Amino acid sequence: MARIEELVSSYKAHIGAPWQKNLAGAQKTIFVVYPKTDERRLRARLELFEIATKEAGHRWQLFDFTAVFARWMAATDYRDEYFREPSDLAIKLETDFLHHAAGELRKVLKNSEADADTVVASCGVASLYGFARASLVLKEVEQDIRGRLVLFFPGEYENRNYRLLDARDGWNYLAVPITFHTGGEL
Repeated sequence: MARIEELVSSYKAHIGAPWQKNLAGAQKTIFVVYPKTDERRLRARLELFEIATKEAGHRWQLFDFTAVFARWMAATDYRDEYFREPSDLAIKLETDFLHHAAGELRKVLKNSEADADTVVASCGVASLYGFARASLVLKEVEQDIRGRLVLFFPGEYENRNYRLLDARDGWNYLAVPITFHTGGEL
């Protein structure tokens, strides 16, 4: 079985199980963890996760982080000056962009079609790298997760720690990991 299909199989087993209702937002989060080299393969197969979700009787909403930085930067005052002197952008990234990225995800989490029986699936998290920490974005939206948040995560999971793009120190998060190696820790 191909690696992406293995992930889909593990995801399907997890998403098809009855959902507990009274969980904290972090506990309603599922990380589908895969090697960063599989990003394009996974994106090409996202519909398999959508099909598995719908077969389990849940709704599906997709959110893509890929263009979030570009749209934010295009709307930023003084963007030309920031391109000339990128180091001046550091403080704005830590505050404004972080809140913007979380706000974009929050719009999907809180829209009228994303209820307690909906999976909001988020891809493109690697595009945040160098601009905002995924852990801080998730922290900002935890209280807005009504159904489940699935984060397609190119990186590593080991000992309850997640490392985006295998590059940064990991962070401990309460999400359910779906991985190649374990078949998903349910």
